[in-house]
Amino acid sequence: MMLPPGHEQPPAALHGELSSLWEGRRVLVTGHTGFKGAWLALWLNRLGAHVCGVALDPHTRPSLFGELKLGSLIEDHRCDIRNLAAVQEIMRRSAPEVVFHLAAQPIVLEAYRNPPETFHTNVLGSVNVFEATRRIQSVGVLIHVSSDKCYLPNASGGPYREDHPLGGDDPYSASKAAAEIAFGGYLRTLFPSDGRVLAASVRAGNVIGGGDWAVHRILPDAARALSGGSPVPVRNPGHVRPWQHVLDALYGYLRLAAGLLQRRRELVGAWNFGPDVADEHSVRELVEAFVRFWGEGRWAPRHTSSSARESPRLSLDSTRARRELGWRPRWDFLTTVRRTAEWYRRFYAGEPAIELCLNDISDYEGIK
Repeated sequence: MMLPPGHEQPPAALHGELSSLWEGRRVLVTGHTGFKGAWLALWLNRLGAHVCGVALDPHTRPSLFGELKLGSLIEDHRCDIRNLAAVQEIMRRSAPEVVFHLAAQPIVLEAYRNPPETFHTNVLGSVNVFEATRRIQSVGVLIHVSSDKCYLPNASGGPYREDHPLGGDDPYSASKAAAEIAFGGYLRTLFPSDGRVLAASVRAGNVIGGGDWAVHRILPDAARALSGGSPVPVRNPGHVRPWQHVLDALYGYLRLAAGLLQRRRELVGAWNFGPDVADEHSVRELVEAFVRFWGEGRWAPRHTSSSARESPRLSLDSTRARRELGWRPRWDFLTTVRRTAEWYRRFYAGEPAIELCLNDISDYEGIK
């Protein structure tokens, strides 16, 4: 592993806790060419883990995977998770101890345009990862990265606990709920057959951070607009979501997986990782804070003829993670938005993505 100068000796605090758990571990990450997966693969690599990535080519240009040159830091495989034989063969050869399953079709509006591909990837693809995990003897821990949108919506919009009914009014949400049901079948009947695989499903809030260039996501749209001198187009400014930095969600996943590696069977099951209730804000508040931290610009409502249905409010109850794992967000809403705006502004000014990500990780790890 070769990191840029200045990053060889990270701060001891959180880094010491995590590196003691992950150094030398063999880890497979599906979806490592996506936004969240690239952050996770980079962080695991920094912690000394041996990382194998399984994914399709990046879907955006630029992509965080490409900007980080992540393929030179980890074992990098192109594979469609809908191909069970291919997934299983890569898993057999890489022999991971831990599997983080993030590969998915993650865009709500894309799911409206192409429901079959969304269901095939998010449900059948996930089942293939679960099945390969069951068959490959090296694997002891599986973290299924689901979504806060897997819950059956009600008028209150939450906060939803892990035992809230699963469901979805739109294709994306329904696909994530269906994958959760499939996961539950493996969790209750197939993984316990020999007790080798301890598994958990994790449901984070709306993660934000530098390096996301997906379409139809509010802050990537904002960064593109502001860097080009245009107003930020905003749909549904009154909708409220559990915004959190991507590192907060990933820290929860890493902490949970480490507990499962220690064979803490009480950690098996479903987990929410969301922000404090006070840090749940509207889209308008998010964009206004982003523009303020960017330093200039404005936003404007974007009217659309789309028939896509989106819940006006979504909130998570993360009591279990706080009580049983001792996890809680380390960056509040304003810190999260400020750091995200600074990441994009500095990237568009010419700073390398690897430096920006490692700076964020260093600061995150070093908070006392």
